[in-house]
Parts: sequence; structure tokens; C-alpha cells
Amino acid sequence: MIKKIIKKILNKLGIYRPLAFKTSQQYWVARYKRGGNSGAGSYHRLAEFKADVINKFIKDNNVSTVIEFGCGDGNQLRYFNIPLYVGYDVSLVAVKLCTKIFQKDKNKTFKLLDKEIDETADLTLSLDVIFHLIEDKVFTEYMERLFNSSERFVIIYASNYNKQINVNGQTSHVRHRKFTEWIDKYAANFKLIEYIPNKYPFKEDEPDITSFADFYIFQKQN
Repeated sequence: MIKKIIKKILNKLGIYRPLAFKTSQQYWVARYKRGGNSGAGSYHRLAEFKADVINKFIKDNNVSTVIEFGCGDGNQLRYFNIPLYVGYDVSLVAVKLCTKIFQKDKNKTFKLLDKEIDETADLTLSLDVIFHLIEDKVFTEYMERLFNSSERFVIIYASNYNKQINVNGQTSHVRHRKFTEWIDKYAANFKLIEYIPNKYPFKEDEPDITSFADFYIFQKQN
């Protein structure tokens, strides 16, 4: 009985029996399927910090529509004040979970990211996602979708340097990318208008309450 309880708790934390990495999509589909969550970045003070920045930006810039690519388990969304929201994710489990959590909120919609989309919004969001896109093709497709779907702004919360993280000699689900180089080359019509460093910069001895991600806010140029 005790072992089952411990297993359930660890599953909820997403840390029970580390998942073997195969592909970016496989990792997250499997993680949510076994009860894991979106990770420490979507909870507690890190979630509050992200919400403070995004809610202020939405209010100050009269943003009415938002698309998030990588909505995850929906916990981060609890902190946001967004007029009209669409969340996409590669995990059907995550999509169903978010739909259930926000079933009474008609201003929020969740969809499986399994094909090309043709909708746009004032603002597109990428929060704690880019450094989980291990394959170059997956990264490129994600970035194209993120910027092509924006009518005015793109907010990215991620690291911005190149480094592959390996665990015991094996590829892990984290690969840091200097994504601004891609934007300069392939989305030059978007300009960086604000950089906001993390309020809780990463510390190795406090990985659950600190982060290597910062905010990068881009605006589409006419």
C-alpha cells in the first residue's frame, strides 16, 4: 500500500522511473500518460512570476486573443488573465486534462497539435517548450508555427544558448538552443522589444524553484 502511494506521488511529480528518451513527442506523450505534470516551471513561484509578466503585457497592449503552443497540464494557465485562449499540445492526455479543468470556461479551447493550423491570434506563447525540442526538424516546425500564427506579438520563455544535455551518456529531453539566431534568419519581420531576466535564476541546488529561462518578447513589424 505504501509503495503504491509513493509511486502515485512520484508519478504526479513526473519523476517515477525516468523515461527513456526516443523523440520529443514520445517523451511528453508518455510522461502525461503515466500521470506526470508539466514540470516545476508551471508551479508555485515560477508560475507566479510568468503570470505577472504575461498578465501585465496582455493588459498594457490590449491583447484579446492568445494561442499557446505547449499548454501542458493546464496548471500555469490557472494564473493567467486571458480574454480568449487556445492551447495546443502534442499529448492527447494533456489536452483532455485541460479541457476538463476549464470545462466551465467558454473562453478557453484546447486542441491536439497533430496537423497544420490556420488560425492566428494577437499573441502567441511558448513557455518552457523550446529547450524540450530535441530534433532540428521538430524545432524548425515549431518555430514556424509559433511566428506564422502571430498577428502582433510572440512571447518566448526559454533559455537562449546552445547546449545538449545528456544523462548517463544518453540523450535527455533537454536541449538548449540559441533560438534568437533562427528568428534573425527566418522571422526577421519580428523584432525583440523586451528582454526580462528570470526573477529566480537557475541554481543547481534549487532546480524546482529556479529556472534557466528568461522572457523574450517580439513584435511584428509592418
